[in-house]
Amino acid sequence: MPLDLYAGIYVRDQAAAVPWYTRLLGSEPYVVSGTEAVWELAEHRSVAVEQDAAHADHSLVTVFVDELDAFVAAASARGVEPAERVAYGNGVRKALYRDPDGNEIGFGGAPAG
Repeated sequence: MPLDLYAGIYVRDQAAAVPWYTRLLGSEPYVVSGTEAVWELAEHRSVAVEQDAAHADHSLVTVFVDELDAFVAAASARGVEPAERVAYGNGVRKALYRDPDGNEIGFGGAPAG
């Protein structure tokens, strides 16, 4: 079954959110239209940031990446640090980031080793 994903994150101030997400994700959005900015994480898998103050700070998105440690190191080099790190009993790990509005975007990875 083919799979496309379009995850949306509501923010209060797009002008403040876009630079933060650009640093976190390591690239400029590929689409900026009105109050929406979109990053393609992988083919047919995108994250959008949309200005809508009434819904801001209620989003929760988790992305599983092949190289979690490399992603966290690259984001740190761009000035974005995880707010929290979690390790689950099965060894799966997650780095949680919170944008300026308090939305949570997590990046998960397989057990280290």
